[in-house]
Amino acid sequence: MSSDVRFTDFKSDKQPTWCPGCGDFGTMNGMMKALANTGNDPDNTFVVAGIGCSGKIGTYMHSYALHGVHGRALPVGTGVKIANPDLEVMVAGGDGDGYSIGAGHFVHAVRRNVDMTYVVMDNRIYGLTKGQASPTSREDFETSTTPDGSKQPPVNPLALALASGASFIAQSFSSDALRHAEIVQKAVEHDGFGFVNVFSPCVTFNDVDTYDYFRDSLVDVADDDDYDPTDREQAKDAITDADKEYMGVLYQDENSVPYNERHGVEANKADIPDGAPEGAMDLVREFY
Repeated sequence: MSSDVRFTDFKSDKQPTWCPGCGDFGTMNGMMKALANTGNDPDNTFVVAGIGCSGKIGTYMHSYALHGVHGRALPVGTGVKIANPDLEVMVAGGDGDGYSIGAGHFVHAVRRNVDMTYVVMDNRIYGLTKGQASPTSREDFETSTTPDGSKQPPVNPLALALASGASFIAQSFSSDALRHAEIVQKAVEHDGFGFVNVFSPCVTFNDVDTYDYFRDSLVDVADDDDYDPTDREQAKDAITDADKEYMGVLYQDENSVPYNERHGVEANKADIPDGAPEGAMDLVREFY
């Protein structure tokens, strides 16, 4: 790891094709700053993404990267980290990618507590497919496919994470650049699965959950001297508060033991051979 790396070292030469004003720009910048601030560099960083607007992030960041399939970024990231624990693994997703088809993987990644970071760009809509209701959309949110609203309560990803046994739960806002980078950095530094839900407004298809809405409504738990993120009951009250939306580190288990460090895990891992088995390439050539 390098001590003099800058966040710009994580920028690739590919220009983002997100809509002008998209919250994902700020989300990605915060991720890069967090990686640089924790002493990581592109040579020891692996970014995994799924499908959706967030899925492009591995192309725009200079690091090892894999663009997977819809909802499957977390199992890929888990495999990468277990195979090579020395890598800093960051998984990026969206609310549709992570909390719909990927919800099952989310639950098990949380409870497994592999030492990696999961950043979800939550814009409360399906942006890449032109504006359908997502799992986190409001019940009365009108779209082309739900003209009278979805008539379903939105998923609360923070509550889902807490119920699944999360050791680190945070929420940030892509437009609050310094605070967002700080929150992601704490997730990276956490020993275990660091989960950050990021409000990342879609300026093209969501005219309800806007930058102004989040600026006016978000409450930062860091401004409350009595808030203790290690208190699970206090975190539960904040996460399930129907009248307020919070940002900051909402819960952290300071005694978290990452999956790789649990007793017996290393002893039961299969040996991964260096290179292809002898004769493997001859077999491939013969087959094709």
